[in-house]
Amino acid sequence: MQSGKNLPATVITIEPPSGWFSLNLRDIWRYRDLLLLLVYRDFVSLYKQTILGPIWFLIQPIMTTLVFTLVFKNIAGISTDGLPGILFYLAGITCWSYFSESLTKTSETFTANANVFGKVYFPRIIVPLSIVASGLLKFAVQFILFIAVLFYYKLVGEKIQMNTTVFLFPLLVLLMAMIGLGAGMIISSMTTKYRDLRFLLQFAIQLAMYGTPVIYPASTLPEKYQWIINANPLTPILETFRHAFLGVGQYSPLHLAYSTGFATTILLVGTVIFNRVEKTFMDTV
Repeated sequence: MQSGKNLPATVITIEPPSGWFSLNLRDIWRYRDLLLLLVYRDFVSLYKQTILGPIWFLIQPIMTTLVFTLVFKNIAGISTDGLPGILFYLAGITCWSYFSESLTKTSETFTANANVFGKVYFPRIIVPLSIVASGLLKFAVQFILFIAVLFYYKLVGEKIQMNTTVFLFPLLVLLMAMIGLGAGMIISSMTTKYRDLRFLLQFAIQLAMYGTPVIYPASTLPEKYQWIINANPLTPILETFRHAFLGVGQYSPLHLAYSTGFATTILLVGTVIFNRVEKTFMDTV
């Protein structure tokens, strides 16, 4: 038999897309098994080799809620819209924890995974997506805790009125995920050159919590400052959450539409910047 000496050589060239909007989003579906694997890894490894394990998901919001109730309600006397302090603060903490952790962990995508990114190819956006998705599991546990506390107070006679706004709950979770993911990808892209942003982010998140109605209702602010708090895209989300489950809060379809537009914009901008930086970040990280 004759050997195939004259057969043309097969050459496969792997190169990154060149355009700003060449996002190759179909690759996310192709690598969905990897996404699920990373979600499982993030969830399992978080409290691996700890004594209490996933119980920390409950201990953290409970302890934070008790401290907030003691300091801000009992000592400082800040209004909770007539609700028990524990229930009011737990609602804010449940939402804020998911957003802040999504933002913080996503912002470390390039620096924390540089070794892996330099050895094997897969869509880099899979990593921040897995962080936000695994955070949903922790959020679900804390949300169940919130619902349990809610029904306890209803049983003891507290006047808590859930309403039809509760059907917006999936949208609220989606908006928190979009804002955390988009902002996190932007910061992650910038930290490849400017490492100081990691320290600045921790400080900024602490300040941002006080600029968001987590420990106080937006209605307590003077009228002249309302526009400032409403400019925060997280404000309508938290206020709508409390309105839906607790019957308090300033629910406004217009303000929620603003949050939706902001979340969509920052996610698109974050995805484009992330896609652009991933091609050259190994030269600077």
